[in-house]
Amino acid sequence: MQSARWKRLFGDRKFYSMVLAVALPIMAQNGVTNFVSMLDNIMVGQLGTEPMSGVAIAHPLLFVFNLCIFGATSGAGIFGAQFYGSGDTDGLRSTFQFKLLLCAGLTVLAIGILMAFPEPLIRLYLHEGGSAADIEATLQYGLDYVRVMLWGLFPFMIVQVYSSTLRETGQTIVPMVASMAAILVNLTFNYFLIFGRMGFPRLEVRGAAIATVLSRFVELAVIAGWTHAHAVRNRFVHGVYRKIHIPGRLAKQIFVKGMPLMYNEILWAAGTAILNQCYSMRGLEAVAATNISSTIFNVFNVVYMALGVAVGIVVGQKLGAGEMEEARETDTRMIVFAVLSCLGLGVLLFATAPLFPAIYNTTDEVRALATNLMRVSASFMPMYAFLHTCYYTLRSGGKTVITFFFDSGFIWVCSMPLAFCLARFTSVPLVTMYALCQGIELIKCVIGFILVKKGVWIHNLVSQKESA
Repeated sequence: MQSARWKRLFGDRKFYSMVLAVALPIMAQNGVTNFVSMLDNIMVGQLGTEPMSGVAIAHPLLFVFNLCIFGATSGAGIFGAQFYGSGDTDGLRSTFQFKLLLCAGLTVLAIGILMAFPEPLIRLYLHEGGSAADIEATLQYGLDYVRVMLWGLFPFMIVQVYSSTLRETGQTIVPMVASMAAILVNLTFNYFLIFGRMGFPRLEVRGAAIATVLSRFVELAVIAGWTHAHAVRNRFVHGVYRKIHIPGRLAKQIFVKGMPLMYNEILWAAGTAILNQCYSMRGLEAVAATNISSTIFNVFNVVYMALGVAVGIVVGQKLGAGEMEEARETDTRMIVFAVLSCLGLGVLLFATAPLFPAIYNTTDEVRALATNLMRVSASFMPMYAFLHTCYYTLRSGGKTVITFFFDSGFIWVCSMPLAFCLARFTSVPLVTMYALCQGIELIKCVIGFILVKKGVWIHNLVSQKESA
């Protein structure tokens, strides 16, 4: 009895082999990407606090676009994973085409907004706490970065469409390889263009943006080139651009099930941007500290991020194949595995937190703030793991309306109003404000536990489509 319960919670060697086969490439890809982002951030940080802060302010604006694309691909991706699980190539092709058209429209909209209103958007994050000259310098650095990064939005969008579809078919290695190729290009040209090495001009912040744009075109060439070169394996690409055909019933279902995901990502990203804006009320030092903290934390959070995506893929495929009980058991084991893994990782980050800010060319005050913010994040890492896997569990079965309220609904109703009130009506220090805004998400843990335990997510979308 005890042995059976242990196996249900922790699984066996076969379970870990299956999970790690899916999660490790995603983990490696995201880990290397975030590690290079950290190196990128450190390189820019060597230019001083103002350049680093300018880039840090630009990132939330671009982050909103990134999450819109992630949301758009994820919405159709629910069907993609289940179509693959049921062996429906035509359905998988249609989801790919749907993602491509929707993401193209979002990219055009994002470019229009960022071209029209870059300065007002950046000024939202600039407050008293530094000299007028420092604030204006930070603004200019932010504008320089955003204007160059606009050229990379389209290749980024197309890469996500290909990567998400390949992952839905269980092919996680290729997106990882493409990402690593891009990373190599990014790092190399960062060094050349930020600091003016090897005969290249010293472009500083603009150089960092140019390097990122170049890397995205390289990533696109690798992943799209490989996918089409292996069309026998990736049958969904046959005629994918020759004839766009998305059945009306499928489009309707993707909109019904998938649009809440996209709206969720948009509102969650906007809510996160507003949270960062609330933190920025404490001055340029707060902007710099949150930038350092979030950059370092992103290197550590790849574990629960990858395991969450793995939940969506593995559990989604089992639901599509009609293996409902197996889906439930696998989900339970993956949640336990994610939480325990991140408990150990959180302890490691808490202990090593002071080492990372010391690398940056900034003030002692900024370094101390960044260290404390990282320790707050480290303390809540098991919570993040639980919430992330719960989110993907609900999503795997198409419960996107629930995930909408679970994720973005919570940040707008609870987290954001709390941050707004603390920032504008109190003198609470930045670290305390940050801890309170993270800690309130413990309420979500209770909600997530109830929803997953009840099994509201156990749902086969493909068979529902076919019988409709």
